Amino acid sequence: MAYDYDLVVLGVGPAGEKGAAQAAYYGKRVACVEAARDPGGAAVHTGTLPSKTLRETALFLSGFRQRELYGLSVELNAATAVPKLLSRKNAVVELEVARIKWNLERHGVRILRGSAHFVDLHTIELRSGEGATREGTTRRITSETFLVATGSRPHHPPDIPFDDEDVDDSDTILQIDRLPRTMVVVGGGVIGCEYAAMFAAMRVGVTLVEGRPRLLQFLDEEIAERLRGAMHALGVTFLLGRTTKSIRRVEGRGIVTTLDDGAEIDAEKILASSGRSGATAGLGLEALGIEVDKRGTVKVDGDFRTTAPNIYAAGDVIGFPALASTSMEQARVAVCHAFGFTYKQHVARLYPFGIYTIPEVGSIGLSEEAAKEAGHDVVVGRAFYRDNARGKIVGDRDGVIKLVVDRGTRKVLGCHCIGERATELVHIGQAVMLLEGTVDAFIDMVFNYPTLSEMFKYAAYDALGALARP
Repeated sequence: MAYDYDLVVLGVGPAGEKGAAQAAYYGKRVACVEAARDPGGAAVHTGTLPSKTLRETALFLSGFRQRELYGLSVELNAATAVPKLLSRKNAVVELEVARIKWNLERHGVRILRGSAHFVDLHTIELRSGEGATREGTTRRITSETFLVATGSRPHHPPDIPFDDEDVDDSDTILQIDRLPRTMVVVGGGVIGCEYAAMFAAMRVGVTLVEGRPRLLQFLDEEIAERLRGAMHALGVTFLLGRTTKSIRRVEGRGIVTTLDDGAEIDAEKILASSGRSGATAGLGLEALGIEVDKRGTVKVDGDFRTTAPNIYAAGDVIGFPALASTSMEQARVAVCHAFGFTYKQHVARLYPFGIYTIPEVGSIGLSEEAAKEAGHDVVVGRAFYRDNARGKIVGDRDGVIKLVVDRGTRKVLGCHCIGERATELVHIGQAVMLLEGTVDAFIDMVFNYPTLSEMFKYAAYDALGALARP
């Protein structure tokens, strides 16, 4: 049977764009289906780029770095802060949308507007969406292979009143119309911590409620505790090991959050960061025998193939780790397996986490605790920003680079950074680890001076000192 396309990609976020471009690069006939007005997905419109742009804008408008470094008093104009925040965010989004369109166009990938529903394994019904020439019309499109890359959306627990205009999720918080004086962030995951730090930098009184006993349990415990301390100094109040019992509007008090012990917190704004759910509703995957869990997450094998032989899935829609960086790689690998390309057969065994709090956190590999639990005889090397020339220049006194090293093999098991440019610095550790390097690699390297990167050499010296001790 002759199909309309060799590959149809559902969703044009990071996974969809890169998967489509990969197939088209090797000569396949490719189309993308996008329900939204513009491509980019959550990464461009409601997640990665907007939140990071808001972070940088908030740091600038609040004068955070200037007052820390030079002791300057910067007055934040709350009335103009939000329009400036949103205008910068919108400018970055528009530039990235234009880049995605250009990339797909140069690869010969067609973008089809509308929402898709599977009719059978090789056919989707496409309903045209808002802004289409003939809105509400349907047509059928066939393809040899499909890649489901529809992403995710914020999870809405039923006990949180999202219908209240002052109760936001991580998407709607991007449309704030004013800077609140007080805010409660429910959920201390990555998104909750990032927004808590950003609003605290803009002098909003932030209280973060997290049910687990410590912050970001997947992080190295020392790094997580350093982050908690830094955010506390920024003005964030932490209520760890606490859960919410109810959230309701009370006349004269704003939004009142009642905790499990009966304590109440009044705030002007609530940000509920309760995780995300796969955006699979309406696709009709279950009718094809494709397994989808209660959070809408699609089950795939090691090649990112679903239980249907010609349908693959990648990105947030398959769940953890749900990072833009890994989503791109998953889609490339899926397409290579689908068409037998030998170019890229697996996603790298190690991938970094970047947390855009204030300060930033970058992490890859095993934490000190996980390395010990795995049976490694571990030594640790640290280097501090306060001892580094560039660290002194940028005024970061609290940052640190931490290397986790196996005593017997001297191999680097983990690299954890907190401080200015931590999400960039972690890639130096990543390169050594992926090449199966030892801690001695950092000793042999020559670093520009003055740079933050030079701290890797001194963290390595610190680890060597620990290795020399019995």
